[in-house]
This record gives sequence, C-alpha cells and structure tokens, in this order.
Amino acid sequence: MKHIITLLLFLLSGYTSTGQAPAVTDTIFISDVKNESNLLDKTWFYFDTSNSLPLSEVLKKPFGKFKTAYPKVRIKPEKVNATLYLKLLITNNTDKETSAYLDPRTYFKKYDLYIAEGESTNIQDSSNVSNYKKITLAAGTTGLFLLEVKPLKTEIGTISPVLINAGFLQEYKLFLTRQKSDIQIFGLILSGVLFMMILFMLTNFIISRKQEFLYNAAYSLCMFLLIFFNSSLARGASEFINFYFAYFDFFLLVTGNVFYISFARKFLDTKNNYVLLDQLLKYAVRFISLLLIIFTLLHFFTDTFLPQYYLEISVKILFLLLGFAFIYLALKRKDRLFNYIAAGNAMLVIFSLASLIILFLKIKSTHIFFTSLFYYNTGIVLELTFFLLGLTYKNRNELIREIKKQESLKMDAGKKEFETRIAVIQAQQEERNRISADMHDDLGAGMTTISLYSELAKSKLVNNPIPEIDKISSAANELLNKMNAIIWSMNNSNDSLGNMIAYIRSYTLEYFEDTGIHCKIDIPENLPNIQVIGTIRRNVFLVVKEALNNILKHAKATEVNITLIRVEDGLTLYIRDNGTGIDLDKLRQFGNGLKNMKKRMTDIGVDFSIENLSDGEAGKNGTLITLHRKVTTF
Repeated sequence: MKHIITLLLFLLSGYTSTGQAPAVTDTIFISDVKNESNLLDKTWFYFDTSNSLPLSEVLKKPFGKFKTAYPKVRIKPEKVNATLYLKLLITNNTDKETSAYLDPRTYFKKYDLYIAEGESTNIQDSSNVSNYKKITLAAGTTGLFLLEVKPLKTEIGTISPVLINAGFLQEYKLFLTRQKSDIQIFGLILSGVLFMMILFMLTNFIISRKQEFLYNAAYSLCMFLLIFFNSSLARGASEFINFYFAYFDFFLLVTGNVFYISFARKFLDTKNNYVLLDQLLKYAVRFISLLLIIFTLLHFFTDTFLPQYYLEISVKILFLLLGFAFIYLALKRKDRLFNYIAAGNAMLVIFSLASLIILFLKIKSTHIFFTSLFYYNTGIVLELTFFLLGLTYKNRNELIREIKKQESLKMDAGKKEFETRIAVIQAQQEERNRISADMHDDLGAGMTTISLYSELAKSKLVNNPIPEIDKISSAANELLNKMNAIIWSMNNSNDSLGNMIAYIRSYTLEYFEDTGIHCKIDIPENLPNIQVIGTIRRNVFLVVKEALNNILKHAKATEVNITLIRVEDGLTLYIRDNGTGIDLDKLRQFGNGLKNMKKRMTDIGVDFSIENLSDGEAGKNGTLITLHRKVTTF
C-alpha cells in the first residue's frame, strides 16, 4: 500500500530537479529581453523549510539549479509549505537607465523582491497586489536580485520566472488575459454544453418535481464551475484566483460528488430496491463530508500542506473506487438504470486513466490531445451525458406508466359508468315489464270484462237496442287493443326486428279483415337479427297504424301493399294503396296526423316521406308512405 501511495503522489505531483550551484550565477542581459524572456535556465533556487532564515543567511546557502527541458517545473508537495527563494543576476548592458518587470509565473501567497548589496539586502518591491515586480538598473550596472516567494497551498504550483520589457508590460497582461489555448477553448465549449444540461434538468425538475433531476443539476453545476474556472482563470495573484486553486476547486469536487451520490440514490431508488447499497451510500456521504470539513480546517487553520495534500489524494482515490464499485454492481445486477450509472462512471474512469498516463509519461503538450485536462474534462461531460440519458429514459418510462395508469383508471371509470347505465336500463326495463304485466293482468282483465258485459247487454236488448251500449263495447275493444300495443312495446322480450314485423303483419291482417280491402304483405326471408328497442317499435307501429287508419277512412282503396326491403345502407318499409291519393296542398282530411307521424319518425332517427301517386298512369294512383332507417350492420 505504501508503494501504491508513493506512485500516486508521483503521478499527481511531478517533481523538481535540483543540483548544487556553481561558484558563479548565470548573467541575464537586459538588452536580450525584447518583449519577454523565460529565465528558468538562468535562475537559482533555495527552499527555506524552516521559514525563519534571515535574508543574509539565505544568501549563504547553496542554491540549486533547475534541470529540465521545459520552461517550468512543478513544486514538490513537501516543498509547498517552505519559502522559495529565486536568485537572478541581471546586467543592464545598455547605455541608459532601463526598467523591466519580474513575474514568477506561479501561484503565491507572498511575493517580495530584494536586491543584494554585499552581504546585505534592500527591499526593492514588497507589494503583494500584483505578480509584476519592477527592477531598475543604471546603464552598465549589474544587480543580484532575490525573489522571496511563499507558494500557494496547492499541488498545481509551478515555477516559470519571466522578465518583461517595461514597454511590453501592458501587452503582456492583455496577452495573458485574452490568450486562450486550445484546451481552454475546448473547456469553455464543454462548459456551455454542461450549462445547457443544467437548464434542461432544472426545467424537468420544475415540471416533474423529481429530486433526481435537482441532484444531477447540482452535480453538473459543480462540474461546470470546475471546468469553466479552470479554462477561464488566467494565472495571477488575485484573491479569488488564489482561493479557487488553493481550496474552492477541491470544495466543488467533493460537493459535486455528494450531490452525485444523492442523485444515484434517488435515480436507482436504493431505499426500496437496494437497501444495503442505500445504507453504504448514506455513510459514504457522511464520510466524504467529514473529510471536507477536515480539509477545510487544515487549509485555513494550519500552516502545513502535506496532510491536506494526502487527504485530497485519498478523497480522489475514494471517488475512483466508487466509480469502479458502480461498474461492478451494474455488471452483477443487470439493471437498465444501473447500466446508465455504470456507463457514465466507465467514461470518467477510462478518460481519467488516460489523463494519468499523460502525466506519468510526461508527454509534452504539443497538441490538445496530448493534454491531461482534455481527457479529464471529456470524461466528466460524457459521464453527465449518460446520466442525463438515464434520467430521460427513466422519466419517459414513468410517464408511459402514468399514462397507462390514467387510461386504466379512465377505462375502469367508464366501465363502472357503463355498468351503472346498464343497471339503470335493466331496472327501468324490469319496471316496464312489471307495469306491462300488471296492465295485462289487471287492466286487461277489466277491459275484457267490460267488453263481455256490453256484448251480453246487447244480446239481451236485441229488440230494443241502446246506442250507448254499442259505443261502450267499441270503446272497450279499442282501448284493449291500444293497451295490448303498449304492453307489447314495453316488454323487452319483443326487442327484435322479426318480432316487430310479425306484430305489424298480424295487426294489419286483422285490421283489414272484413273491410273489403285486399292486403298484401311482402317480407324478405331471413330477416337480419337486429335489436329494436321498445321506443322504436312503438313509434313505428303507431305510424303504421295511423297510415292504415287513414287508408281505411279516407283513401277509398281496394288494395294495400306493405313491403319491407333491405337496401345498401339499411331497411326501407313501403306502405302503398290504390286509393284516391292525397292532396298535399289540402291536408285537412288528415288533420295533425301527418305531422305527428313525421315527428315520431324524426325522434327515432327514421326518414319519413309521403307522396301522391295519382299522376294518371296505370298502376301509379294512390299514396306511398316510405320509412327508411340506416343500419350499419345486419
């Protein structure tokens, strides 16, 4: 384990090479500085680990020389807490007084410039507001300058001292501010992608109120800030830059992973589906939060850096192990939602390993694809992309389930409503059947008795007839016929086309019996089995009855034809006579009968028409009544 930790420290921190100083330092000529010049190869350094040596003693110490082919070197973690001294010998080989500016190109808490005069030193510039320390040399003079730097408490600190021509300073500042490398531009593009993801997830949270969208948005926000600040902040000495690189970037990383674990718990519903995993993730959040508190205390309330550094490395290893754990569980569980979590973690792990390989092999960043930050940022965005795809998949499935549930509830409600209507109809029909039975048994028997008694009275009064008795007998018979028709229409056992046609046939033949009118009824064989409810049967029968009554009373016909035919869109009933016809302009002989007939048919959806056939042609005299009802299926 000790070897593994040592290797990880080596990968993440790099190293600084040192050597013993020769007797004479390298000389830097101001005339060689046209705009700006990197001084690393001519700079000597010394780390005061005690942070207590006076400058006079520092100058007596053996300074080291940087040995690297790169224009910058990384400060070892164990040296971050020490005071760094940089020694430069600068000569003004021009014929006039010349000024220039020194920039250590590193993150620092304190930065002072001194000029050595014999064994003593005088402070040249103690302003800590800016990176840039002004030096001024008279023509032909040489100065030994000492830079005292207190490095910032961060593992990314590097040393890359630069001497800047005084006339070029403003352009140099603008250059650092505006210049964006390929990796910085790429990081800003990824930041824009993450920002759109955050807006999308917040919108979904507002609509659905599902906490996994909120947690993933919070995690994405932390990653967005990490990538954005890493890509946009220029190297400098502002309070925010120091705060960000020394503390806030780690705070964002830890806080983001707390939100990530919370997202995973909600997304996978570990509370109900994976109880043991839910408990482990709860403790993981508490443990990570505790580590962040310890890191904060170490950073703000101690002067040491190594404990803070080791803690940061441990947390990053913990996050890496957490990613491997989700990948392992996904392979074991075979859960679609787990697969999205695992795929996201796999992307982050793979690209993070690629980033570490670049650091380990010290590949020079000649192209964006040779920079470790490119792979790490890409891994984060791909991870969040898979999480977003998983959220979309889960949300869509839940929406489909909710729609199916709502449709099922609607179907159940509709079914209950239909059953209620059926029950009401059945209750109504049972009541009708009861009423029809009571009418048949009680009223029918009473009317039959009245008819019998009136006929008996007539037989006893043959020699002295009483007209009122004939009227009573006739009224009783007519009322009995009407009552039978009502009873027939109310009984649901008669709800069929065949029953209706049979009843009309029977009534018609009986009605024209002994009237001298020949009645012919044409009914097709194999009538379709169509249900005809009582309301339709009653109204059709009453219209037919009214038509037959008009023929008998007014048409002076000798022949009546009733024909039922099947047509393409339904059934048509024709009632035709050979009488005198009907004067459509003078309907007084029919009174309101014709209007009532038409209204009854309109109420039940039957087309009604009456036409006069008295046009002088043979076989074309009389009246034709047509009843037509559309029937979709037979």
